[in-house]
Amino acid sequence: MNSRIEQAYEKRPKNWVYNTCIAVITLALIIWSCSAVEATGAADGSSTIAWNIIKGLFTPDLGFLFDFTTSGVPYLMLETICIAFLGTIVGAIISIPLAFVSTVNLVPKPIAFIGRIVLMAIRTIPAFVYGLMFIRVTGPGAFAGLLTMGVCSVGMITKMYTEAIEDLDIHVIESLDAAGCSTWQKIRYGILPQLMPNFASTAIYRFDINLRDATILGLVGAGGFGAPLIFAMNAYRWNEAGAILAGLIILILVIEYISTKIRTKLTRG
Repeated sequence: MNSRIEQAYEKRPKNWVYNTCIAVITLALIIWSCSAVEATGAADGSSTIAWNIIKGLFTPDLGFLFDFTTSGVPYLMLETICIAFLGTIVGAIISIPLAFVSTVNLVPKPIAFIGRIVLMAIRTIPAFVYGLMFIRVTGPGAFAGLLTMGVCSVGMITKMYTEAIEDLDIHVIESLDAAGCSTWQKIRYGILPQLMPNFASTAIYRFDINLRDATILGLVGAGGFGAPLIFAMNAYRWNEAGAILAGLIILILVIEYISTKIRTKLTRG
C-alpha cells in the first residue's frame, strides 16, 4: 500500500514552474506595495505621548463611565443600541420584498437581474457616505444614524435572504400541493418554517455589525459613541476616551454572547 502511495505521489503533476511564477509575482507585488509606504519618523517626545495615551485608556474616568445622565457612557450605550436595533429592524423589513423580487426561482430572470444590480449598488456605497448624506437631509443626531443603518443593512440582509429563498426545499411545497393545501397553507406550513430561522439569524448577525458601525457613524454626528469619543481624543482627554471604550467593549461582549446563544438556538432548534 505504501509503495502505491509513493508511486502515485511520484507521478503527480509537476507544476513547480507555475508555483514558482506565482510566488515571484506575489513577492514582487508585496515589494511594490511596500515602496508606497512612507515612514515619516517619530515626533519628539512620542514615547511620552504614547505612554500618556496608554495610561489614560487603561485608567478610565469612572465618574464618566457611571454617569447616568444624558452625557454619560450608559446613555451613549443605550443610544448606540437603539440606533443599531431600529436600523436592523428597518433594513430587515425592507429586505423581505426585495429578496423575493431578486430570487431567480420566483420571478423572471430579467427582473431578478435588475434587483441584484440595485442591491449591488446599495452595498457598494460605504456607511460613512450614507451617514454624511442623511445628516445633510435630517441634520445630526440619532435619526440620521438610524436611517443610515437601515439602508446599509438592506444590501447584506437582502443578499442573505435571497440565498435562503433559493435554497428552499421545493419537495415540501410539492407535497403540500399534492395534499390539496391552499396557497396560504403552503406559505404557512411549507415556506415560512424554512425561512424564518435563516431570516432571524441573518438579522441578528447584521445587528452585531450595525452595533459596531453605529460607533463609526457617531464620528460624523449620527449619534452614539462616536462623537464623544472623537471629541475626547481631540482634546487629549484619554481618561474619558478610555471610559467610552470600556463601555463599548462591555456592550459588544454582552451583545455578542446573547446573539450567539440566539443564533445557535435558531439553527439547532
